[in-house]
Amino acid sequence: MRDIVTLQCVTCKKRNYSTTKNKKKTPARLEIKKFCRACRAHKVHRETR
Repeated sequence: MRDIVTLQCVTCKKRNYSTTKNKKKTPARLEIKKFCRACRAHKVHRETR
C-alpha cells in the first residue's frame, strides 16, 4: 500500500529526498519543509510524479 515518492525543491527544482506515503490516506501531493543542499536553506519540497 505504501509507495515510494521523490521530493523536489520548489525553489531550485532539485530532487533531494525520497520517502514513502500511503496513497489511500493522502491522495494529494505531499509537501514537507526540508533542508535543500543546493539552496543551503530550509525550503518546501513537493512530491514529484
